[in-house]
Amino acid sequence: MKTMLLAAALTFAAGAALADPIEGVWKTQPDDGSYAYVTIKPCGANFCGDISRTFKADGEYKSPNLGKQIVINMAPKGDGKYEGQVWRPSNNKIYLGKITLNGNAMALAGCVAGGLFCKSQDWQRVK
Repeated sequence: MKTMLLAAALTFAAGAALADPIEGVWKTQPDDGSYAYVTIKPCGANFCGDISRTFKADGEYKSPNLGKQIVINMAPKGDGKYEGQVWRPSNNKIYLGKITLNGNAMALAGCVAGGLFCKSQDWQRVK
């Protein structure tokens, strides 16, 4: 029994230690006067991010976008790079998405025309 418990504890610890660097809570750049916290976690073999908190200049508020997926099906490509889709709430459009991680900073780009034209935001890790 002790062996089973030890094996389970080691498996859990190894899984926690191997969490992907993209996982966590990220603060977006302001867009149309508001910003959000986005919680990124696994969705199948890839990663998705839902809006978990929303803020305006005067503080937190209850946006109708709470709980909506903004980072969609980001596939790891190696070296801190991911590709998938991103949703921009201010115009309700979905774009080709690219992410590059650098420690606790993320450059997230939404692109059109097969990736020829991109607009990016810098996000910061909250936790």
